[in-house]
Amino acid sequence: MVCLNIGFALLTIIFIAVEWLVYNPILEFVTLYYGVFIGAFSVYDIYDDLITRTVEGSDAHACHKIYPCCLPRCVGVQFAIIA
Repeated sequence: MVCLNIGFALLTIIFIAVEWLVYNPILEFVTLYYGVFIGAFSVYDIYDDLITRTVEGSDAHACHKIYPCCLPRCVGVQFAIIA
């Protein structure tokens, strides 16, 4: 995980240098890529943790215990729609 973070930091520093010296709007594209990547990963994480997993310790089961009218998978689908 540390290597991944260092890799993203180095890649961002390289793109900042390229924008400063060579090509102007590349940093906007990199920022857009990072935002889309994080958004797609968050939707996948919601799907994996809340919709497909049916263990007692998940967030969907905790919300189901507080509001028993919604089943845990329904809570996961609602989280996915909001995200």
